[in-house]
Amino acid sequence: MKSYSFLILSFLLINAAVAQTKKVAVTQPNVNLKIDTVQTACGECQFGLKGKSCDLAVRINNKSYFVDGTNINDHGDAHADNGFCNAVTKAAVQGKLVNNRYKVTYFKLL
Repeated sequence: MKSYSFLILSFLLINAAVAQTKKVAVTQPNVNLKIDTVQTACGECQFGLKGKSCDLAVRINNKSYFVDGTNINDHGDAHADNGFCNAVTKAAVQGKLVNNRYKVTYFKLL
């Protein structure tokens, strides 16, 4: 019975460890980089970008880019009245454009 309990406990602990996801976007900005204020929303619903589902995007200098490093669902319900699919909001961001996508290292809604 002890070995059976140990086996179940081990399985649960390993499963919990594997299920952890790593978020790329950090909560603290890099003090050596400029923080930009951008418009952000669902790329498909608000910015007219072509895609298959609701995905987070930013608008920089009147051009929209999908975001890598944080997810649309990391910041609340995208389909709520004030969610990304229904409203454009502002965010403080750090990152860079790579292959026509914005690679974010810091993202905070304002």
